[in-house]
Amino acid sequence: MPVGGWTGRARAHAERADALTAVWREAHERGAKHAIEDFLFTYYPTRLGQLRRWHPGAGVVLEVRPDDERLGWRWYRPVALPDARTGVTLDVAAFLAERGDAVRYVRALVGATAGRPGTFGCFGLHEWAMVYRDAAAGRDHRHPLPLRLGHDGTDAVVEGHRVTCSHFDAYRFFTPEARDANQLRPTRERQPAMEQPGCLHANMDLYKWALKLGPAVPGELLLDCFELARDIRYTDMAASPYDVSAYGVEAVAIETTEGKAEYVRRQRGFAERSQRLRARLVAGCDAVLAGDPAHHDAKTADRA
Repeated sequence: MPVGGWTGRARAHAERADALTAVWREAHERGAKHAIEDFLFTYYPTRLGQLRRWHPGAGVVLEVRPDDERLGWRWYRPVALPDARTGVTLDVAAFLAERGDAVRYVRALVGATAGRPGTFGCFGLHEWAMVYRDAAAGRDHRHPLPLRLGHDGTDAVVEGHRVTCSHFDAYRFFTPEARDANQLRPTRERQPAMEQPGCLHANMDLYKWALKLGPAVPGELLLDCFELARDIRYTDMAASPYDVSAYGVEAVAIETTEGKAEYVRRQRGFAERSQRLRARLVAGCDAVLAGDPAHHDAKTADRA
């Protein structure tokens, strides 16, 4: 691939990353908190430089100048091209030696989730369960925002609904009083068996898995996962018990019939987007694992 063929993609990638993070960066530079977007930079180990760095993915050789910085990047190796030209590509063997277990885990989790139907009746009650009875117990709630319905109104919503959270990393933040109200008992060990594509948090986590795969996935896929996570985060907070009107965000009032319908409409749209991204993440994992005999044995067993 000639230099001019990929430098434009790398430049466009950095510009897109800047656009996607503009709101958070503006708040961060002012020293201000952003109760919606901070999550993308604290819960997930996001570094702006990492987000702006474009990778072509496994199996691609880029023609570079002899002094190109990519020749010194971690997990890259030089490749001799005809006419004494220089190339660089992901050193798959070195990457697997360090990250092979992570790649195999992501492949198994994401592939399993992609293969099951989504469920769409949770109505985002996980956020409500995270503040349930906080006032009675003398605890501060998770975000420095007022509760839209107040403490009593928030507790009443939880008590008046069936809580069915399937995502362990949401469930583990439930208040002690809310845990027993959940109809499911997600655990870290059962995560690959319980993740489903209707779950907003499972879909936001595709960004986490793309980060873990690092240079093994194309930069465009990383930013697509980040953009989905950012879009979902706004709905997650709009449907939460918090008043997010200060951020220009209209509430999705899931305690009403209309709010439930709007939540499910968005949830289904996110599920469709997430499934397309899952297919691409699985393909990226398979490209890296192509030379791994254990991976081929596992795929053969899946088809049997």
